[in-house]
Amino acid sequence: MPAIIGSSPALAEALERTRRAAESGVTVVLTGESGTGKELFARALHALSARAAGPFVPVNVAAIPDGLVENELFGHERGAYTGAVERRAGRFEIADGGTLFLDEISELPPAAQSKFLRVVEEKQFLRVGGTVPITVDVRIVVATNRDLGALVRSGAFREDLFYRLEVFPVRLPTLRSRKEDIPALARSFADASAKQLRRKAPVFSAGALERLTEHDWPGNVRELRNVVERAVILTRGETVRAADIVVGIPGETAAPHPSLDGPLDEVIERWKRAGETNRIRQALESAGGDRSRAAEELGIPLRRLSQRMKELGL
Repeated sequence: MPAIIGSSPALAEALERTRRAAESGVTVVLTGESGTGKELFARALHALSARAAGPFVPVNVAAIPDGLVENELFGHERGAYTGAVERRAGRFEIADGGTLFLDEISELPPAAQSKFLRVVEEKQFLRVGGTVPITVDVRIVVATNRDLGALVRSGAFREDLFYRLEVFPVRLPTLRSRKEDIPALARSFADASAKQLRRKAPVFSAGALERLTEHDWPGNVRELRNVVERAVILTRGETVRAADIVVGIPGETAAPHPSLDGPLDEVIERWKRAGETNRIRQALESAGGDRSRAAEELGIPLRRLSQRMKELGL
C-alpha cells in the first residue's frame, strides 16, 4: 500500500472512508481540489481491496483527445479505421480482474458517456469496430476536482451516469485543512529528493517549518512537494532555512523566468543567479529588511550578503 503521510483528523476521516470502500466492490468517486492526492488514494483503495493482486490501471481522461477516448478505453478491432492494422486491447480489458482508475472523469466527452454507462451497469462493451461483446470484471474508481452535480444540472454530464458513479464518495482534504501534517510531509519529500540527488537529507530549521505552515497551499500536496524539492536543491549545507522556501505570495507579481536562449553553461548560470536572488529576497522579507538577520538566516557573513546584493543589483 502506498504511504499516505499524516495524522490529522481530516486525513484520518478520508482514510477511514477509503478503508470501508475497499472492503466492497462498489464504485468510488474521489473528490477534492487539484493536488490533494487522488491517485494516491485510488492506489491505496486498490491495495486494500480483494483485487490487490490484480492490475491497477490509471487513466487521465483530460489528457486523451476527444476523438480517441473510446479507442483508449475500449480498444479497437483490426481494420476498424485507417491505420488500425491489428487488434488492440483498451484500458478496460487491461484492468480485468483489477481496478480501473479514471482521473478527471468530468472531462469524459458526451459521446463516450453513454458507452461508459453501459460498462458500469453491465460490465460489457464493444471494441471500436467490433460486434462481439467483451465481458470484464473491473472495479471502477473515478476522481474529479469539479462539482459533478453542477455539471449534471448544466447538461454537461449524464444524470444516469452520475448516479451510477456516485455510490460511495470520498472527499479528500485540502492541505490547508491539515497543516499539522506539513512537517512530516516536508521531511518525506526532502528525503526522497536528497536520495535522487545522492545527498544527505537536510533538516528543516524552525523558521523554514514556520514558513511552510503559514502558506495556504492552493496547489495542495503537489505544490508542497515542488517547493520542498526546490528548497533541497537551493539549500547550502545540511539545513533548509526559511530563505530556501520559495512559495507563491498572493497579490505578488512573480519574477520572470530567466531566458533559456544561449549556450547551456550560460543558461545554467542565469538560473543559478535567479535562484540566489529569490533566496536573498525571501530572507530580507522574512527579516523585515534587517540585513544582519537575513545574513544569519542565509548562513553567510553580512559582508558577503552585502557584496552579493550589490553584484545581483538588489
